[in-house]
Amino acid sequence: MSSAAFERQIRPVYDALDSGSNKSAVVACDKLLKKQPKNVLVKALKALALVRQQKIEESLAMCDEVLATKPTEDAILTAMMHVLRGLGRYNDVIGMFEEAFKRVPANEEFGVQTFFANIRAGNWKSAQQVATKMHKQFQEERYLYWSVISAILQANDPSTPGTMRTILYKLAHRLIDSSPTPSYLGADRFYLHLLVVRELKLFEESDKLLNSEVGQKICSISLSCDELRRKIWKEQGLSEKELARASNLIKEKKDRNWLEFLAVLDSTFAQSSEGSDIASSVQQTREIFESVAKEDGSKDRSGPLALLELEKRAKESGISSEPSRINDLLEQYFEAVGDKACCFEDLKPYTVLEGAQQERWTTFLKSVPVSFTTKNEVQRVINVDKLLRYGLAPSEVTVETEEALVKAYIQHYHEALPLGAALPSTELQPADDFALLAGNAFVNLWHLSKDYSHLYSAAHFLEFALSKSKQSFLTRMILIRVYRLVGASSLALEHYRALRIKQVQHDTLSYLILSRVSTFSLASTGDLTYPTECIESSQIYLNNSQETPEFVTRAFNSERYSQIPEFINFEQRLENSLQRDHVRIEHLRMRLAHEPISSDLIDMELIELKFLFDKIHYDNRDFDIFPDYQPKDTQSFNQQTLLFGNSEGLGWLSIFLKVYIRAFQQASDLDDTVEEKLLIGDRPKQTGDFDRSMSLRERLVERTEDEFSEVIYFYAVYLPKLTASELTDDERKFEEFAASLADWLEPYHNHARPPPSVVLAEAAKQTQLKTGHPLKGIEIPPSNGDNGHKKDEKPPAVTEAPEVVVKYFEGVKQRLEAALKERSLVDLLHIATLAQEAFLLFTVETTRFKSPSVVKINKLGTLVASFKAIREEASTVLKHIAAELLAVANAQELVESRQSVAIGTVSIPSAQIEVDFVNSVSKKIVDSRRKVVEGISKGISKIVSTYA
Repeated sequence: MSSAAFERQIRPVYDALDSGSNKSAVVACDKLLKKQPKNVLVKALKALALVRQQKIEESLAMCDEVLATKPTEDAILTAMMHVLRGLGRYNDVIGMFEEAFKRVPANEEFGVQTFFANIRAGNWKSAQQVATKMHKQFQEERYLYWSVISAILQANDPSTPGTMRTILYKLAHRLIDSSPTPSYLGADRFYLHLLVVRELKLFEESDKLLNSEVGQKICSISLSCDELRRKIWKEQGLSEKELARASNLIKEKKDRNWLEFLAVLDSTFAQSSEGSDIASSVQQTREIFESVAKEDGSKDRSGPLALLELEKRAKESGISSEPSRINDLLEQYFEAVGDKACCFEDLKPYTVLEGAQQERWTTFLKSVPVSFTTKNEVQRVINVDKLLRYGLAPSEVTVETEEALVKAYIQHYHEALPLGAALPSTELQPADDFALLAGNAFVNLWHLSKDYSHLYSAAHFLEFALSKSKQSFLTRMILIRVYRLVGASSLALEHYRALRIKQVQHDTLSYLILSRVSTFSLASTGDLTYPTECIESSQIYLNNSQETPEFVTRAFNSERYSQIPEFINFEQRLENSLQRDHVRIEHLRMRLAHEPISSDLIDMELIELKFLFDKIHYDNRDFDIFPDYQPKDTQSFNQQTLLFGNSEGLGWLSIFLKVYIRAFQQASDLDDTVEEKLLIGDRPKQTGDFDRSMSLRERLVERTEDEFSEVIYFYAVYLPKLTASELTDDERKFEEFAASLADWLEPYHNHARPPPSVVLAEAAKQTQLKTGHPLKGIEIPPSNGDNGHKKDEKPPAVTEAPEVVVKYFEGVKQRLEAALKERSLVDLLHIATLAQEAFLLFTVETTRFKSPSVVKINKLGTLVASFKAIREEASTVLKHIAAELLAVANAQELVESRQSVAIGTVSIPSAQIEVDFVNSVSKKIVDSRRKVVEGISKGISKIVSTYA
């Protein structure tokens, strides 16, 4: 067949794949394979269509057929690259391109693709070797620098030993020296050269590079090179030289880059360690900044801000001789910048004052005229209110003070509101920050008094402010926290969705709604709102794994070497995100409540959770985004509004991973041997920081104090670190229950689990029935009528259930009664959902023993009989919880709560908020609370009826 005729025949396959019609693509491929059964390209395209249809078993056989032909055609290689990536077989991608390059060594593109395949997989050593080979073969200089950056990436890899790190940098240096052209011909090549000589401390060579005319020119236009220059000079102790350079740029070149001001400040105080007269250096620097401030006036705030930073550092160094100078500078800065939105954030680090300094500062702020005629005047009043609030002493933070401040903030809000009356709905209101201040004050009032009416007041007032400024995302963030605290989770979700967060924000901000989201989930009733939210928020991680490696390859092609480590670091931080795995655990907890507990669910979750357990984790969550206007001596807004007062961190994740890995490992027939045989795709690298000599079981049963006390908070910039538990009391008791249950049942699971050969044989049999192809590398042993695993050895002696397990649900009932008396709806839901989770975990652990044949073969009848009392006790308590929740939802309590919600608005001194508006917000809050309570009650009843 001619190539033109074949092109016409295969075109429908490509069109179907491009349009997402994968089923049509498979049909078209099958038609072509009937005519050309040995056409490798058609097989590759069919495998791609099957992968996109999630028909993994069928695609595997087709994929292996294509790889066995060792293809060298571009079209086949491209299709197979997508197939293998979809299967997670990155090592096979490398092997495929390596084989193609070996068979056609003159094809430069095959070499490039082999290099990129290694880069995508993080195989820096192999990538360096491929790049070196390509440089020798094709004599293109960029391949030499590819080899250099690969050696650097390998050296910086955490798994590389320290001694090898130096060797790799020396290799990179030798490669740069061997280049026929100097590195300064390109800024990024020059960057690599500087990076290597800095690491090797070759300061003579670095001086030669940086002092050359070309080097100075590059550093003046390349921020990455200039940053390296700063680091090199700092390590050399050239503070005077850096001071002179930065001062010259500021004075002569009129450079107002804040980095240059920081360079002057750093160099000034670095000279104290070098024996210079620090006082005279500070005075000289002060004169420079004063001249800049005088020259710039109100055009630029760099000079005044630098003077404040200078005075702060001088005070910390003990050389500030004039205590009043900091007040003078603060007042001057406020006079110049007080009508700008940046004023509060600029001055906040410098207003940690005491005694007479604080008194003078407060007096100055109170003397500022209060006017709402123009936007600038409104902004000045906003900054005054923020700074006065931040400077409140602990003795001044009382319920009475906060109530007075709330009234003042709300009054200021309404007085400033008319300024934005003519603004379109897409614009923020000038008065918005007064609403944020009021929200902070309401939250602090609740924190001081534990009176939930203050949270209801906050909700009413902030909803009113949001009706005037629909795009105020900061207002929505406060409302999200407030609604979660009062148990109105659906309203919190509504505002979270209105934020319309995108891309990487799902990693940094999804904790707003997904933190301990299983407490509010109605998945057990079939409502998949929150599980869907978990899946949607996790899309960024899939995009990261697919798109970021392509950005890295583009950076290589365009020789943007300074960007490559940043892209790789970005990819790794997202891939190993702590929030990603928090969401994963929450999704699992909701999935168990929704889906039937089966061996497929247990096996799939077990494999994935074990991968998570071996990873390093990065916390990318953004807690600084909240509008935090609380006094400096109190907890931050974020800390005050944490659900249950605890924030989940690495310790929380580790504990829940251990709980579920142990439970699933015991309930599953998969051991390491079976898992290795059945695993599709490459096993992820173990990047976690743990003792490699310990077995998985040893790591799972190990309990460290760090896991139970991990989170570190800062009350204020000058206060000591405070450590708090990541687990609530109920979560601790749940963990103790899970650990005791696993310890008790472990020997019986080990005895009853079928041998690996039997499990593999069954897997091979099912695969052959499903796809018509045998499972690769597995032979089915002959059957002897007993399934190959008849137990002849004596079973472990049956012991009584641990007291922690037996009395757990009784303890839950007692804690429930206490929560009912305290009328804390969120605590009530927390206790109920954890009790439900404990029952589901018990069901997972005992699933193996439901089969009468398994019990009979393994002689475990006495053990199974002991489950009955525990299950009955759990069912009774859960039914009681469901009944109590339903009573709370239907009884007068929630009706009264609506009245208390409305009454909470009495503290809002405003005639502009209409009664109908207040009533509508009150109704939404009460309805949301009722919905979640009723839903969890019905869900618990459904779970009990299913598994009891």
